[in-house]
Amino acid sequence: MKKNIIFVGGGSGGHVMPALTLIKKLKTDQSFSLYYIGGKKGIEKEVIEKTGIPYLPISTGKLRRYLSLENFIDFFKVLLGIFQSILIMFRFSRKTLVFSTGGFVSVPVVIAAKLTLKKVYIHEQTSRVGLANKIASFFADKIFISFEESRKFFPEEKTFFSGYPLRDECYNLDFPNLDINGTSLNSIKKPILFVTGGGNGSYLMNELVKNNLDTLKARYFIIHQVGKNFEQQFKQFQDKNYFSAAFFDKEMIPLFKKAKVVISRAGAGTVCELLALRKKSIFIPLKIAQKNEQFYNATEAQKKLGSFILTEDEIPNCDFISYLESFEETLEQDIPDYKFPNGTEELIKQLHSFFHY
Repeated sequence: MKKNIIFVGGGSGGHVMPALTLIKKLKTDQSFSLYYIGGKKGIEKEVIEKTGIPYLPISTGKLRRYLSLENFIDFFKVLLGIFQSILIMFRFSRKTLVFSTGGFVSVPVVIAAKLTLKKVYIHEQTSRVGLANKIASFFADKIFISFEESRKFFPEEKTFFSGYPLRDECYNLDFPNLDINGTSLNSIKKPILFVTGGGNGSYLMNELVKNNLDTLKARYFIIHQVGKNFEQQFKQFQDKNYFSAAFFDKEMIPLFKKAKVVISRAGAGTVCELLALRKKSIFIPLKIAQKNEQFYNATEAQKKLGSFILTEDEIPNCDFISYLESFEETLEQDIPDYKFPNGTEELIKQLHSFFHY
């Protein structure tokens, strides 16, 4: 008998990537039948369809914490999404697990799963809880969290600390060689500075690098993820000490490992990857992130590894080069003895155990 798992999550890459990590692991086990429910046009559609598992689209309405005319319109989209999700759920037996990684697309699916007597597990990636998962928690049978700090937002009796589902390379000590623009990272003599503003890039972080570029080039070999919208602008600065790209994918973990200094946003996935790698780094949290969640994510790394937090408000008055020097001085200190849990391993174990109870 096939073990059916329906994944749901979307609206942003931060909700899709944890599910994608689990899906890639589960696909190697032929006893599982995997499905994904998502929006008709969301980022999850593009990402999940590449995996080859069935993608089941529904109508979605965005959840907002503020008053807006669009809330009225989206209320009916959510109702339609619940109805469509119920029709999907009727195709599966009661011995089907729905696993949600959050985002507004997940709410109608979780409600429909509960109405059709399916079991629901949800995973919260951030240290602060999104509205979708807060709503979904009322219908969930089990809630898994990436940070212990999140526990206070959910019912204690059904909340479990799992950690964040990360790729295997976060837990091995290998330093694979990587070519950047035809240059082997292993052949670079200068310390490497890796700057990433996330998949879409960050104007603020890009300008911070640009305004200090000459001094930074004298000290580092710089690898800079600039985002698609800034790719052409930063190509003009490329030389033997600086390389920019719109986006890094499979190169990200090797770059984290190889870099002496990492400067990044503080999305949950990035923070957890750097925690797993025990990499002290500099975080510049996105100020407009929901409930300032990136700042609280970065605080977890600050408490556990001594990472630095540079807020957007501090940047205009920051002597960036002196700030980097202060950070580098701390790299000589011993890193606290901290081991980030293998969230992928724990969640896979929980998914297996569901079908054996």
